[in-house]
Amino acid sequence: MKGRGCWETASVRSFCSSGCLNKFKKDDSGDDEDGTASPADKSELHDTIKKLSLKLDDLSTCNELVAKHGVALQRSLSELDSLRIPCESGEKLKAVSERATLFRITSNAMINACRDFLELAETHSRKWQRALQYEQEQRVHLEETIEQLAKQHNSLERAFRSAPGRAANPTKSFSEGSLLTTKGEDSEEDEDTEYFDAMEDSTSFITVITEPKEDSRKAEGGTTGSVEWTSDNVLDSTSLVPQGPPKVKRRVRIPDKPNYSLNLWSIMKNCIGRELSKIPMPVNFNEPLSMLQRLTEDLEYHHLLDKAVHCTSSVEQMCLVAAFSVSSYSTTVHRIAKPFNPMLGETFELDRLDDMGLRSLCEQVSHHPPSAAHYVFSKHGWSLWQEITISSKFRGKYLSIMPLGAIHLEFQASGNHYVWRKSTSTVHNIIVGKLWIDQTGDVEIVNHKTKDRCQLKFLPYSYFSKEVARKVTGVVSDSQGKAHYVLSGSWDEQMECAKIVQSSPSSPSLDGKQKTVYQTLPAKLMWKKYPLPDNAENMYYFSELALTLNEHEEGVAPTDSRLRPDQRLMEKGHWDEANTEKQRLEEKQRVNRRRRLEACSRGCGAEEGEKEAEVYVPLWFEKRLDPVTGETACVYKGGYWEAKEKQDWHMCPNIF
Repeated sequence: MKGRGCWETASVRSFCSSGCLNKFKKDDSGDDEDGTASPADKSELHDTIKKLSLKLDDLSTCNELVAKHGVALQRSLSELDSLRIPCESGEKLKAVSERATLFRITSNAMINACRDFLELAETHSRKWQRALQYEQEQRVHLEETIEQLAKQHNSLERAFRSAPGRAANPTKSFSEGSLLTTKGEDSEEDEDTEYFDAMEDSTSFITVITEPKEDSRKAEGGTTGSVEWTSDNVLDSTSLVPQGPPKVKRRVRIPDKPNYSLNLWSIMKNCIGRELSKIPMPVNFNEPLSMLQRLTEDLEYHHLLDKAVHCTSSVEQMCLVAAFSVSSYSTTVHRIAKPFNPMLGETFELDRLDDMGLRSLCEQVSHHPPSAAHYVFSKHGWSLWQEITISSKFRGKYLSIMPLGAIHLEFQASGNHYVWRKSTSTVHNIIVGKLWIDQTGDVEIVNHKTKDRCQLKFLPYSYFSKEVARKVTGVVSDSQGKAHYVLSGSWDEQMECAKIVQSSPSSPSLDGKQKTVYQTLPAKLMWKKYPLPDNAENMYYFSELALTLNEHEEGVAPTDSRLRPDQRLMEKGHWDEANTEKQRLEEKQRVNRRRRLEACSRGCGAEEGEKEAEVYVPLWFEKRLDPVTGETACVYKGGYWEAKEKQDWHMCPNIF
């Protein structure tokens, strides 16, 4: 009996100290990161339950032994009680008998509780396994369904393009330019197109147009004539197009985009929530321009700044600066394909002093995160500089592109210094439907000399809104907060400006909100988008300026984007060769980074090596603290155009 009791005690101790119960609770908690049960998890769960069952059998055996020996103990105690023993000993025997009975009852209760626990655990385990397996099957089924829908949609688009009864010149919609297609398409709405609800307070003001009168200045409350336009033709639409032919003949077309089929979802489904700049992508997603060249495209409507130089009124000048800031988005309406990520140290120059009156230089100054520095000098009396860092995230249904960094514009004669930041771009219908892009958010332009401000609002597109698609509104105010001009238009077509002659608050609406009512003169056109070249839908929807950016030029730096081989191969239509070349360049860039890492590790220690290796020293720009914004940014330090004149490029790295 003593030996048997020792075995029973060891069995109970083994069960309590095995940790199987804790392991079982952990495995069935349902808090796995993946949310699905892998075969290994199921096998481990089955083993745990099997071990628990064995331990329960041990407990049952112990219970039977305890009960058996408990009865024998009580019988022995009863026999002792029947003997003639002293009274004091009889009381002790009676107490021992009662304790033995309680022990037997407690052991039975413990075994019953363990059996109930195991039955409950087995029941819920099977339920959780079924639920997890169902969710896993549903996710796989959803991925297969979405991929099949994307393939069917692609097939329907190709069938529609080849349909014999198709209209010759269909009306184009803003959602053209899919990565999955190569031709322009009709503007039929797609059932899977994603729309946003209209903003509750789309504009914070109401505009009422009035006819100009001689006493308009009095109605404005004593505003001086300084807010009048400097010249009558400064906003004349006929003056929006530069006059005179260019001295250098530029190319007007590039090879047509080849018809490459691409399963977009098969690549993008693995990129959800990730930073796209760190994911190698085939050139099939690209257009044959780099991000440096896309930044240079912001200068397409530079003549707005050339006119702003002659403005004597700072608020009038602000209107033209605001129109220029909006005009930079007009090239994006059809341009869904992404530009090439520049190599570290890659540059792009635009030397157009003869016809555009400006020189522009961009340099890729960081690779992770991707950051480019840009400087523009105009002989008409203004300069512009910026350092833009692109942050992009794929969210499943849409792609968000967030340019970070400030844009500076300074007019030399007046000293007016304008600063603003770009809005957020969103590419919709990544999985199914026609890709389309939208610009959203608020943009504030500040003249840091006069403290004038312009508040621009890019309204998100909504199918249910009565507003014009891609609408932009704005108000130009002076340093005292008094509004002088109302801006309105769309970021893909045109911008207008109306002079405010009187303002007053409106009556509160039903929801308690109150808007300002601006009484304005008839609006004047400030900016209108140039028409796209013929056959633009087959040339990536490039504008006339974009078609010239990758044109081969003599004398540029060996790091210029025009000399990038994979981009050149793609432009010529050799996409397979371009992908091979792109992989070679990316591997070369990784090797160069490892060399910098090793060199820095030897020079500054293993702990600081990796940190220092990320600090790349640009060739033509340098980090400076901006006194206006208080931020550190790359500013042009000079030397590029002098090196070009001498054709001395010995300092340039070999990146291609």
